[in-house]
Amino acid sequence: MLDARLIRVGIEVDGEVKVYDEAFDIKVSGEKFASAQQNTCEITISNLTAETRNYILTETSPFNANRTPKRLFVDIGRVSTGLSRIFVGEITLSAPSQPPDIALTIRALTGNYAKGLIIARSGLTQEPLSAIAARVAADLGLQLDFRAADKQIGNWSFSGPALRQVNNLELAGGVDAYVDDSTLVVKDRGTPLPERTKVLSSASGMVGVPEATERGVKVAFFIDQDTVLGGALELQSDLNPALTGNYTIFKLGFEAASRDTPFYWTAEASRNGYTPPPSSEAAGA
Repeated sequence: MLDARLIRVGIEVDGEVKVYDEAFDIKVSGEKFASAQQNTCEITISNLTAETRNYILTETSPFNANRTPKRLFVDIGRVSTGLSRIFVGEITLSAPSQPPDIALTIRALTGNYAKGLIIARSGLTQEPLSAIAARVAADLGLQLDFRAADKQIGNWSFSGPALRQVNNLELAGGVDAYVDDSTLVVKDRGTPLPERTKVLSSASGMVGVPEATERGVKVAFFIDQDTVLGGALELQSDLNPALTGNYTIFKLGFEAASRDTPFYWTAEASRNGYTPPPSSEAAGA
């Protein structure tokens, strides 16, 4: 029996969310990073009424007098498992295509509103990394998922765009720090999140053959609810057995469509035991 796919896009303006689902022709793509780099998303929606299209274009325009952040939510799943949220971010662009088939393209970045907030913060002579991470999460309006070994940080100070604190947190603590949807995640560098493992093989949704990379592996598979950014990937490859092993996902691309073929994750993962260097560029720079 066919397990139908589900796609839901939400656009929030002034706290009111308007939802568009798989009844529309929707295409979604993006990338998420287990680092201070901003996550990206682009959606294209066809079959909107002129009234709805004009509403979105007007409210999300950079020239709109309403300067509050306009947020984009993307939920994807299947009928058997339900929906799960794969992206939350602020809209940076909305634009119509050319006639006769007018589609609307919307682009968004995670944490983009915080990128424009200039703040100054200073800490105690010595304080736990977890306490600093909690303040950073509060500044960004995020929940905190702290999974790293706690340590004392001396004389924490910061001034600049609020989002850049994520990069400073990563460098100061020697950890992986990143924004995933509505959560600031802090974990030990190069290690997977506990209890978040995707077991992947040709029998469990893998598409094509995994590719070897400098850090580990790149592999595509059907979108599911087991896979998370920063989670573990337990790969079993019959065609390339040298790549069989355990990995940590550091980049997670997604592509899905309500009326077309794509419905894939593309994960890039580092072999467990490999410790990547810290990010060299600050978010929001």
